[in-house]
Amino acid sequence: MPQSVENLTAEQGIVLDALSAGYHQQVIVDNISLALPAGKMTVLVGANGSGKSTLLGTIARMLKPLGGSVLLDGKAIHQQPTKAVSRQLGILPQSPIVPEGLTVFELVSRGRFPWQSFMRQWSEDDELAVQEALNLTGTAGFAHQPVDSLSGGQRQRCWIAMALAQQTPVILLDEPTTFLDLRYQVEILELLHSLTRHHHRTVVVVLHDLNFAVNYADTLVFLKQGRLQGVLHEGDPCTPELIKNVFDVDVQMSLNPLTGKPFFMPFRKPYGDGA
Repeated sequence: MPQSVENLTAEQGIVLDALSAGYHQQVIVDNISLALPAGKMTVLVGANGSGKSTLLGTIARMLKPLGGSVLLDGKAIHQQPTKAVSRQLGILPQSPIVPEGLTVFELVSRGRFPWQSFMRQWSEDDELAVQEALNLTGTAGFAHQPVDSLSGGQRQRCWIAMALAQQTPVILLDEPTTFLDLRYQVEILELLHSLTRHHHRTVVVVLHDLNFAVNYADTLVFLKQGRLQGVLHEGDPCTPELIKNVFDVDVQMSLNPLTGKPFFMPFRKPYGDGA
């Protein structure tokens, strides 16, 4: 179950306090109170239209709350200066557009914009941050190639590199594995997982694939019609009953023999058993 907001501290990461959000006064996400643990990977899951992207967009300050607040370092995020927030949150939206002809290095370098000003232009620190991001994401080998010449998986790693170059403690991603084949989906999720384990980043991600979410998340946040349906932390059981409640579909559960984590398949009657 969600933690009591009254007991939360800044060290526990982003805090949602009775948050409601939507578009043109239409509430899509309603009255959510939740702590997103620091240094962990939180995955938002739910059926289409459940409010996952709306919730992420509000955390990212792309949408203003219709009620409640998002707290970052104990302060309401929507009341902080844009540059201050951009030094704390890196954001990768769904299907970002790359300007034609932009090289990988140029794209990743854009992650340094929040740290620059009229008095502080490109520096050795910027150069080192970009190089580290390229190395971490495995994109250094094609740093001077145009981004639009790369495969989908390579492009996605470039965008993640840009977020890493921003050197924020928190990274938000909206369905970063969409349109990627299985190999690249696994590569991206392994990279995000390693950022929490080895680089102390807080990762909050919307995923469409339930089994990937269950197997990679430290914390699973289930949404249905804009409301919180459950929060599972590492070690909490994820049951077919919960999946049925959230997605309105019967599933069969099996356990991964290597990890012990569950995976789910929609229930289907054998051929010949009728409609």
